Amino acid sequence: MKKALSLLMVFLVAVMWSAPGFSADKYVSGNIGITWMSDTEGDILGLTDDYIDGELGFSSGIALFGAFGCDYGDYRIEGELGYQNNDVDSFELSTDFDFGDNGEDFDESFDLDGDITILSLLVNGYYDIDLGGGVELSPTVGVGVAQVSMDDVWPSDFDGEDLGVDINETTFAYQAGIGLGIPVADNIMLDARYRYFATTDFTMLVVNTNIESHSALLGLRVGF
Repeated sequence: MKKALSLLMVFLVAVMWSAPGFSADKYVSGNIGITWMSDTEGDILGLTDDYIDGELGFSSGIALFGAFGCDYGDYRIEGELGYQNNDVDSFELSTDFDFGDNGEDFDESFDLDGDITILSLLVNGYYDIDLGGGVELSPTVGVGVAQVSMDDVWPSDFDGEDLGVDINETTFAYQAGIGLGIPVADNIMLDARYRYFATTDFTMLVVNTNIESHSALLGLRVGF
């Protein structure tokens, strides 16, 4: 994964400072918004599909993004650093095992404390569609890497101290979305966007899972 991150950085620098990139207009952007993380199902010890279903639930959280890019007119390429944080709310465990004489399945939900943080580094591409009056509609896709961290995750009603689970994993990530840019001053655009973000599968302790989120963002893009 470190090798992949290094290659991503080399690619990003090469694109930004290539001869075509040097002639392009440069810009910086920043966005803040609300992110909703989808409930995450995990393959526990390879048993999920047949015997055990485990699902983590999350509350809404905050998302922050900053980017530096090159504007070629109809399209843009940028490097983006992202941060999102959500509280971990619950864990639901269900099984297909039969317990007791009644043959009842086990199904239980637990309230959790703790939070999940995602730091991402992506290369994004945009296609800017001119709607008139300087307004732009911009579909986007991006690929890169993300570090997923869970801190102090533990049952809410447990009285023990310093026993929360801490997890850090790095994985590949990608995103897709659409934005609306509205000019508010010379070289300054008000940027409203929707963003879908996801990681590829990765392993946390004995759980194989992935992360998905949806974000509503508002920010500024400043050209220079």
